[in-house]
Amino acid sequence: MFPTLPIGPLSIQTPGLLLLIGVFLGLNLAERRAAPRGVPADRLYSLVFVMFLSGLAGARLSFAAQHPAAFRAAPLSLFALDPALLDPFGGLATAALAALIAGRRWGLALWPTLDAFTPALAVTAVFIGLANLASGKAFGAPTSLPWGIPLWGESRHPTQVYQALGSAIILAILWKRFGRPAPPEGGLFLQFAALTAGLILFVEAFRGDSRLLFGGLRQTQVIAWIALALCLGLLERKRSRLAAEAGAGDPLSENRSPQQQ
Repeated sequence: MFPTLPIGPLSIQTPGLLLLIGVFLGLNLAERRAAPRGVPADRLYSLVFVMFLSGLAGARLSFAAQHPAAFRAAPLSLFALDPALLDPFGGLATAALAALIAGRRWGLALWPTLDAFTPALAVTAVFIGLANLASGKAFGAPTSLPWGIPLWGESRHPTQVYQALGSAIILAILWKRFGRPAPPEGGLFLQFAALTAGLILFVEAFRGDSRLLFGGLRQTQVIAWIALALCLGLLERKRSRLAAEAGAGDPLSENRSPQQQ
């Protein structure tokens, strides 16, 4: 692991640097692919800014609500620059809600905007795996396999590498679709989300720091199953609607028998 990168007298946090690089490259790619979807590139950056600030505030407030004793004695620690005092699920929920509100106020259609954001999400997902590798977070369970990595006193599954490689494969699968908008609207985002949920289901099986629910179920896998089912259901619904609209727009469809249709 390499949590810090020494540059002369400075010591830069490697995970944070990798995340910044991922977000920069992802947004740059999304900016060049956003125009065909009718989403102004400057709005993408504005949405990211809104999501960052609201997500940061929501993650800290959610953590404080779950651990009030940690802040009761020192309320100013709410403003501490400590990523360990953030709740990722609370941050994601707050950021998503803020983006929905801002997008509606700016007149941005939901599904085309999500499609426009997908390249940024796909690139950032690769760097999240690399950032976890640098920090040692999201570590794997102990293993005797030859590609295990030494971490926390044991040889462990390199789950961070699994995540980064899987995300890179998803990026390659969807690459050609980034610049070629095709129906249904939202299909690109839903495909990315479904593939990512499937990747999480795989990687989570090798994690050594999973939060367990009743019966030994892994919390993240339960969430991933729900997300996968929801994405596949929405994709099927959108494709069925497209097929129905195409059939209704065919002037010959009215003269066909049920067997022909």
